[in-house]
Amino acid sequence: MSQSLTLPTRRDEAYRYADLAALEPLWPVPVQDIRVAAGEQGALAVILDGANDAARDISIVIEDGAEFDLRLLNAGSAYGRLAVTVTLGKAAKFHLGAAQIAGGDQTVEIVTQVTHAEPDAVSTQVVRSVLGGHATGTYLGKVAVARGAIGTDGSQSIRAMLL
Repeated sequence: MSQSLTLPTRRDEAYRYADLAALEPLWPVPVQDIRVAAGEQGALAVILDGANDAARDISIVIEDGAEFDLRLLNAGSAYGRLAVTVTLGKAAKFHLGAAQIAGGDQTVEIVTQVTHAEPDAVSTQVVRSVLGGHATGTYLGKVAVARGAIGTDGSQSIRAMLL
């Protein structure tokens, strides 16, 4: 996945609700590429909780029969953005468990795009947000199923609590 040097606009679906002014000094965001080999298992935990604004872009390819578990915590800085792109092979499994916690004038964002490229892949995404004060929290999730990817099972569960 290549990254443009030009800051995206709201016309780009993945940035429709983004705080572009906060993202600009962080741009371009380097992409972390992860590949899980066929039949293997992998996991990653990402925590954005520092005092500085932060953005992470993660691209994951899960090959045939492989599994990957991704945990995200977005909290702490004035601006935090996590973008995840996943491509699933045949009978691959992907699980995302994410939490966003923000207060005051913080802005937290999680954007996911999961593509079921082959048959029998399974994906689950669970995102929880707790927001207080004037905080803004967004989750933009897309599940795409390629033609011929029969037997696909994709689910999303998104909940938010405003304090």
